[in-house]
Amino acid sequence: MITSEEIKKRLWDGANELRGSMDASRYKDYMLGLMFYKFLSDKTLDTFKKSSGMKQSDEKEIVQAYHEAYEQYGEQLITMIRDVLGYYVLPDNLYQTWIEDIQAGEFEVQKVTDSLNSFERTVAVTGDADDFKGIFSNSTIDFTDTALGSNLNERSKNIKSLILLFADLNMVALQKGDVLGDAYEYLIGQFAMESGKKAGEFYTPHQVSEVMAQIVAKTSGIESIYDPTVGSGSLLLTVRKQLNEDAQKSLIYYGQEKNTATYNLTRMNLLLHGVRPDRMTIRNGDTLAEDWPEDPQRPNEGVQFDAVVMNPPYSAKNWNKSDLKVSDPRFEIAGVLPPDSKGDYAFLLHGLFHLGQHGTMAIVLPHGVLFRGGTEGEIRKRLVDKNYIDTIIGLPDKLFTNTGIPVTVIILKKNRNIGDPVLIIDASKDFMKLGKQNVLQEKDIAKIADTYTERREEKGYSHLATREEIIKNEYNLNIPRYIESIADDVPQDVDAHLFGGIPRSNIAELNVLTSTVPNILEQSLKEIRNGYFVLSSSIDEMTENILKDPYVIEKSNEMEVKITAYMNKYWELLKNIDNVNQITDLKNEMLIEIKNILSEFNHVNIYDGYQIIAEIWQHTLTDDTEIIASNGFYTSGRTRVPRMVTKGTGKKKRLEQDGWMGSIVPNALITKHLYRDELAAIEAKKMRLQEIETELADLVEATKVEDSEEELALGETLNEKEDAFLVGAVRAEIKKVKKDTTEYALLKNVESLLNEKATLNTKVKKLEKELKEATEERILTLTNAEIDMLMYEKWFGNVVDKMVILIENPLKEELHILEMLQERYSETLSTIEEKSEQLEKQLEAMMHELMVNE
Repeated sequence: MITSEEIKKRLWDGANELRGSMDASRYKDYMLGLMFYKFLSDKTLDTFKKSSGMKQSDEKEIVQAYHEAYEQYGEQLITMIRDVLGYYVLPDNLYQTWIEDIQAGEFEVQKVTDSLNSFERTVAVTGDADDFKGIFSNSTIDFTDTALGSNLNERSKNIKSLILLFADLNMVALQKGDVLGDAYEYLIGQFAMESGKKAGEFYTPHQVSEVMAQIVAKTSGIESIYDPTVGSGSLLLTVRKQLNEDAQKSLIYYGQEKNTATYNLTRMNLLLHGVRPDRMTIRNGDTLAEDWPEDPQRPNEGVQFDAVVMNPPYSAKNWNKSDLKVSDPRFEIAGVLPPDSKGDYAFLLHGLFHLGQHGTMAIVLPHGVLFRGGTEGEIRKRLVDKNYIDTIIGLPDKLFTNTGIPVTVIILKKNRNIGDPVLIIDASKDFMKLGKQNVLQEKDIAKIADTYTERREEKGYSHLATREEIIKNEYNLNIPRYIESIADDVPQDVDAHLFGGIPRSNIAELNVLTSTVPNILEQSLKEIRNGYFVLSSSIDEMTENILKDPYVIEKSNEMEVKITAYMNKYWELLKNIDNVNQITDLKNEMLIEIKNILSEFNHVNIYDGYQIIAEIWQHTLTDDTEIIASNGFYTSGRTRVPRMVTKGTGKKKRLEQDGWMGSIVPNALITKHLYRDELAAIEAKKMRLQEIETELADLVEATKVEDSEEELALGETLNEKEDAFLVGAVRAEIKKVKKDTTEYALLKNVESLLNEKATLNTKVKKLEKELKEATEERILTLTNAEIDMLMYEKWFGNVVDKMVILIENPLKEELHILEMLQERYSETLSTIEEKSEQLEKQLEAMMHELMVNE
């Protein structure tokens, strides 16, 4: 079985190879459009197969049977398929028919265009017309575009390559467990990263979507969701993933998008994620120009939703092109219109107008909305007075590919209790650098969501701002007014600088050391005067003593026991997973439980432990559980798949098989544990090769020593560019020099080393090839016990050690501070004076020497 990660990599690599110089934001329309059409064709064939009772699994036979059935039953057949799916693809227009034409050398680009147009006509008479209308419009997918090739032949070649990229993917099978939808979403994200500033038109970074989704999804009883600036639909789908299976089935989706190409992308994305046409209403229109959606039963009243999410264009200029008035129902609540130069609050007020009384809204905007004055200040005041602002979350800068500015997520509710404070979270410092971008890790998102749920305050991170505080700040909601950054530097002490010693106040702030190992800390300090201390033990000694302390050992052992029990519990659940739809729930369960376990330990960073488990899922468990759910644990463990490598460059670049690899069991672990002797033999030879290289390097250096007897003979045997001995030159030089000389002995030594090196290299390559082949064959005969041992190490091999380190880390961090304080105050006024006197004496001595010499 091909995993979602393998699909993502393959499709993105293919996209990069095929698109050439075409702009990523444009190429995505072709690639994602054809991928979607393959899905429609596969769904049509799957429905025909099921309805006709066919048992064949061969796609060509199914296609042939569909052609024959259409010739016999015609309209009756397609009506049946349409009643099931809401659409159909005619036999001659199937994606599979294009592939047959390519293989027969009869492919024509016009047939692709005709097929896409034909599909639009087939749904025009159905109740789902709005869901498919214009989805393959020529303005979006234009196969005459010269960017695809300067002439028809070039365009035909490039389009054929793109069609073949999806040829062997069964889109129906991949839709199970959302593998297909995830791959589609991944491609959208990758195209966004490549598109730079244009990305903002169609994509919200997944990490930002995740923050908003985890918060919005906590609203009970969500049945409807609306995104007025829907883009590719990623926000809607991310919220959906946070809901349970029953809630997902009943969820109704609404969205509006101004850009036609992006509007088409949204509909494709939702359909590929399994959203039925009757559960979604997506409109191509300008959200601010006129209100939508309206309740047909109540004219001039907007439809209200349980959840509203939005990532609108930031500070859109000239947004009020329709000359809207403050009497517009969407803006009445504010009493004023947002400024024409910045549309941020226009989007916010539109979303708020459509928010249900018990719903939750999340919108991402630039920080300026928190503090700008004028009419924006008036709107902000009205929102605070109405008690609609629930939470403000400050995120890092450089999260988006199209802008480097920091953004804020604002959470709004209409049913807040009088006097409820506004939760303010400053998450702007929690991120990881990834190239030029900043990225929120899973632990950062989890911390934000937990802080929101628990409404907790944390110094330097979160604060509950009362209405009185906000009024005192003149309704300015700028985050630094409410959350003071924690200074990384320990405050300076003047007395300590003058007279030395670490102040007692600084030591008292070492909370972990003072509460965990107070005796060791006390024994390691010597008071030199009242309230000031120096270290009587080195930091290395203190570290050693602390890690051997009974309390620390007890807590480390306790951590080991709890984490081992945790791993053993989930080991059984992971091994026995048999449904891809269970994977997300199992992942969430593991992440919640690890937080609960770590919360029992004082001073441990819970979210660092959370990240350890999250990364195991990211790197191994997601793929492995998909395979196990389909094939079973032990069957998957004894299954191997081709290892594909890229060879050649440019037009000759190609994928070729280079042996086999375990479907879930890594070859490297099989070699490590089951071929120890063979591996040791190879390593011994490699070590000898390193020794030979060292000996040869020493002899190379000898050739460079001036006036050495061997310089001439050895020196001429060097390769000038690589600074290494040439075998042929060495042998030729041996014939020239006399035996029983130093030069002859040195040359013979070089020759011997080179011969040994060549022999060893040949042996190592042979042994490595034999070991690789033996490992690949061993996959097929692994015992259940061996699979258990290898997979347990793969998933959980170093988890206990990493979790125990979480106990040690806060202790070591404070020891580092203590070391810094010792160094900071080691140079006092008296030591500076002593150094100054020494320098003066040295200067006097130098001056005296100069005068004597004169």
